[in-house]
Amino acid sequence: KWKSLYQIQRERKRIMRETCSKYKSNNRRLITPYHVSRIFVEDKYRVLYCEVPKAGCSNWKRVLMVLNGLASSTKDIQHNTVHYGNYLKRLDGFDHKGIYHRLNSYTKMLFIREPFEKLVSAFRDKFEHPNNYYHPVFGKAIISRYRVNATKEALRTGSGVKFKEFIQYLLDVHRPVGMDIHWDHVNRLCSPCLIDYDFVGKFESMEEDANFFLHLIGAPQNLTFPKFKDRHSNEERTTTKITQQYFAQLSPSQRQRSYDFYYMDYLMFNYSKP
Repeated sequence: KWKSLYQIQRERKRIMRETCSKYKSNNRRLITPYHVSRIFVEDKYRVLYCEVPKAGCSNWKRVLMVLNGLASSTKDIQHNTVHYGNYLKRLDGFDHKGIYHRLNSYTKMLFIREPFEKLVSAFRDKFEHPNNYYHPVFGKAIISRYRVNATKEALRTGSGVKFKEFIQYLLDVHRPVGMDIHWDHVNRLCSPCLIDYDFVGKFESMEEDANFFLHLIGAPQNLTFPKFKDRHSNEERTTTKITQQYFAQLSPSQRQRSYDFYYMDYLMFNYSKP
């Protein structure tokens, strides 16, 4: 079993590197704190984890906290503790020497997810539930720009953004509000063409990949990757089928442009075109 998992890793890294050398001329660029701002550091087991939202990141942070001795079990850690507790250090918090030392000697890993599925998961989480950041900041701007005859209430609260409006915002080169890590490209969040990741896991094979990774770093035997869904746990996880239902609301040209938007992620991580 380990043998086939090693083989899968070799193949994923090969495709990633080949895509980089084919499309990117920046392989020799200097790594700045900006490039490593999404990378979390676990010094005890010498792990660097690049956070990709909606691809198991809450549970990965729980695992890192347990590895670091900050908690005895992943079950004991609340969502807010994970995301707002600042228990884990980020790589950009170190000086130049500290950054390079860790990049050169720690195990660097990231976990990714099929881009459209990740996008729909983010949309459902941020716009279909009450949210006191995404509705006023993104929702208001999206509704006022893309909805004809928006009601005063919608403009006031920013609630009720439709998927089609969200996609219009995403594909607009003159976006009314900036990009957000929940729908940015993995390519931009983790700079895989600058940073040579040792391990590339996929959300679709999370359990197997995660436990293989824990085996590789020599984690305690009793530590396994948690299976629970972190937010809106009574709601079905975003699946291929659910993703198709959302994309069915778009025109063929919007679907094509959405694919073009995530083209590098599709290519680099070997996901087939939906």
